[in-house]
Amino acid sequence: MKETSTPLAEADYIGATAHELSEKRAAAKIAAGISQKTLFQRRGRIILHPDLLVLTGWSHNGDLTLTRTDITATETRFTHLYGRFLGGLLNAGRPLILRTTHAAADEVYLLINHRDFLETTDDRAWQKRIDRWRRD
Repeated sequence: MKETSTPLAEADYIGATAHELSEKRAAAKIAAGISQKTLFQRRGRIILHPDLLVLTGWSHNGDLTLTRTDITATETRFTHLYGRFLGGLLNAGRPLILRTTHAAADEVYLLINHRDFLETTDDRAWQKRIDRWRRD
């Protein structure tokens, strides 16, 4: 990636891996009724470049950087790890799930531009954007 490449899109995210969500105890899930940040402890910017998708601040080691071929599937849906009770009653709260070939993040759950009070996100728009980018 060139340092001067202009991002195609960027936004704030909060995120977690499927493994991290599976380890959350009942107390964390109850607290998520007040703030999803108790479940999604990774946060930063999602930046879509012409050649890379970057999740800044993913870990203490730095950013998570994915190529088109690193992402094997995308979807927005509630799952047994993050269901309608946690994500709000509206479909607008469904997480964006990225399945990847990356060893440290094989299944990533994201809430992009998450709005606490309304429990809405921009995840559906980002899924479409990432799917178009993967096909290009």
